[in-house]
Amino acid sequence: MAYLAFYRTFRPTTFDSVVRQEHIVKILTNQIQTGKIGHAYLFCGPRGTGKTTLAKIFAKAINCENPVNGSPCGACATCRALASGAALDISEIDAASNNGVDEMRDIREKVQYPPVNGKYKVYIIDEVHMLTQSAFNAVLKTLEEPPAHAVFILATTEPQKIPATILSRCMRFDFKLIPQSDLEGLVKSVYDRTGKSYDDEAVAAIARAGNGSARDSLSIADMCASYSRGKLTYDDVNKVLGKADFFAVADIVSAVISQNGGETLTATENVLATGKGVGVLLRDLLTFLNNLAVVKMCRNAEDILNLPKDKFDKLKQTAESADGHTLLRATEILAKTEGDLRYAVDGRISLETALIRAAMPSADYDTEALLARIEKLERQVAEGIKVQIESRPPLNEGARSDELSSGGRRPPVQAEPACGAQPQQAATDETGGKPASLKVKFAAVEETASSSPFDVPESAGRADRQNTIFEQPSLAEPAQIGSLSEKDKSTLFGRFIKLFRTTRRNAVLFTLCMDLESGFEGDTFVLFTSVEAVYRSLNREDNRQYIAEALQSLGVFSFDIRLKPKGEDKYEKAVGELRDNFKGIDIQIK
Repeated sequence: MAYLAFYRTFRPTTFDSVVRQEHIVKILTNQIQTGKIGHAYLFCGPRGTGKTTLAKIFAKAINCENPVNGSPCGACATCRALASGAALDISEIDAASNNGVDEMRDIREKVQYPPVNGKYKVYIIDEVHMLTQSAFNAVLKTLEEPPAHAVFILATTEPQKIPATILSRCMRFDFKLIPQSDLEGLVKSVYDRTGKSYDDEAVAAIARAGNGSARDSLSIADMCASYSRGKLTYDDVNKVLGKADFFAVADIVSAVISQNGGETLTATENVLATGKGVGVLLRDLLTFLNNLAVVKMCRNAEDILNLPKDKFDKLKQTAESADGHTLLRATEILAKTEGDLRYAVDGRISLETALIRAAMPSADYDTEALLARIEKLERQVAEGIKVQIESRPPLNEGARSDELSSGGRRPPVQAEPACGAQPQQAATDETGGKPASLKVKFAAVEETASSSPFDVPESAGRADRQNTIFEQPSLAEPAQIGSLSEKDKSTLFGRFIKLFRTTRRNAVLFTLCMDLESGFEGDTFVLFTSVEAVYRSLNREDNRQYIAEALQSLGVFSFDIRLKPKGEDKYEKAVGELRDNFKGIDIQIK
């Protein structure tokens, strides 16, 4: 007898041996036991989930003389005839090759004849979505009102292509993908029955490669059984599947995480030089990144992935050096590249370009790249690493002369060291020995500082003050109280709000001050609010101190925060101002 593949040899013959799909099995067995057999069924779902298998079992069961729990007994004359393939009562039609109107007309003519051996004449039409529109129209009326002895079972992977007139005449059953644990149990049972030894990690890899399909899993298991004459290992499965070496893929991902473009390109070239396809390597990289996310976020990652210990340890080690933004950004870039490969002239260039982009966020300006750079800087500051940052401070007269004398280029600004690190000595320019470096406070350092965010050294010049947390407005330095011009007073509230808008730390104050009203009483700047909660919050000692320092930086040294009397609103205030401005005129408000 010729050799049969695993998925044919171990195809289920009863409802009890079907892997999952319990919701469908229960309905079909109940119909058989109660005798309520429908005239048209539609089995739809992903490939390899049991559509044709269940159709064959159901066709035998409704013709069986003595069904057992709804399943065919396999012992009666009808079951033996159906099993031998000589029975004429069950017709299996491939709609992919018999999709014309003539084939459907032939079915319409033959369906009128009664069955030969069983009680029902069953037509199983596989890949029914391949039928033409004319073929659907030809079978439409027969499908709606067939003879009492006829049963139609339509199977498809693409139900959206079937006309609504056909769908409405069928009892629809949606098949689901089979979970990995059930696929592992199926492969193990097949290996146990054939006497093949295996590692649990190897079976888990086969089940993962099956992607929810029992037929795909058994086909891979068949190849692996032929590949390895001894005990089947995880590496054997990877070789059968043509995957890249696990540790070589790990080297590429590690280089991407460490943001080293040169190492990334070198590691990629080493893998491609072994003959691995671009698409295969890209899928392996996405799988590795997905596993990294599982390791980083799930406590039971080892149980979920079920990998050999050395490979899981490598994943864990790589995950410790990765952050969430980097993983997410690299995954999104490679996932997009996977879709672009089908249109690419040279897939190798597309893959390497995507990997270099993932490894060099400094050359990319999307949101995820900027977040990754910020997170790296914050981590370096927290570790006390000195960071060089290119900055362009505002010009004052001294800075302008320094810039012009140095050929129009400004010296880099050095970050203030954190965690007790010794500060670098300020560099001097070539002209006058003035310090060419400015201290910049990072957010991570600022949060731990106890000083007010408005603090500016008394000896600091204007350029130094403009590089503190709040950007100083272009307002002349006040010599004394009352030196503000009317123009400065009219724009003061807007510049005051801007101070809080430009710093993350005082975002709450910015929100509280947005709806305030303002005005001057002599040299006193008065802020009004009609909300008592806002009034109490702004008069807290810390918030009032921040407001005072902000106003002092704008040239205002006297201010007050007042609660407007209840009932007074902007309308009443406007009416009052109107009457004050036009005294002696009778103003009537309607």
